[in-house]
Amino acid sequence: MSQPEGNKKPSIAEIAVLAVVGAIVMYVGYWIDSNHALASVEGPLNKMGIPLELGKTVGTIGMFIALFKVIHGFFLVPLFDAINGRTNELESTFGEAENLRAEMTQLKSDYEKRIAETEASAREQIQAQIREAQDLKKELMADAARKADEYKNQAMAEIDAEKRKALTDLRLHVTNLSLQATEKLLGENVDSDRNRKIIDDFLATVEVKN
Repeated sequence: MSQPEGNKKPSIAEIAVLAVVGAIVMYVGYWIDSNHALASVEGPLNKMGIPLELGKTVGTIGMFIALFKVIHGFFLVPLFDAINGRTNELESTFGEAENLRAEMTQLKSDYEKRIAETEASAREQIQAQIREAQDLKKELMADAARKADEYKNQAMAEIDAEKRKALTDLRLHVTNLSLQATEKLLGENVDSDRNRKIIDDFLATVEVKN
């Protein structure tokens, strides 16, 4: 950073020139005070209530001129440099704080974005699992219904087969009983295919109620 013109240290030449000028002015003031060269001016001023010693005043001005660059170069410039340095440090600190705040804000935004993405992904996975479970449930229910129908049909077929077998056995038993009863009544053997067919045909006409 370039140093402001007013904060530059004066050169030795500048200090020397002003020291010489100040010394001359101081000498002029001393001469005026010693010789009362401006007594004609100081007298009326004293009468007016303005006690002014112009020689000492001119000497003081000379002292100020002689020491101005020295004070400026060895006290004011270092003081300004320290103030500027501290100001630059504070600006740098504030800049770093602003950068850190912006970085934290960005990190917070990124974190919130990742959280939102994670929640969305989790919701999507949960929904997918729910759909998968519902599909599996439908599949299991359909399979159970199909197996139930198969078991039902199989049971009905077995019941029908048992029913037909029972009817056949019953018809055979009735036929045998009928033939045995007839043989006892007639006293002769009537068991023949023809008689059995007659009895079977008769039994076939009888309605069997479930």
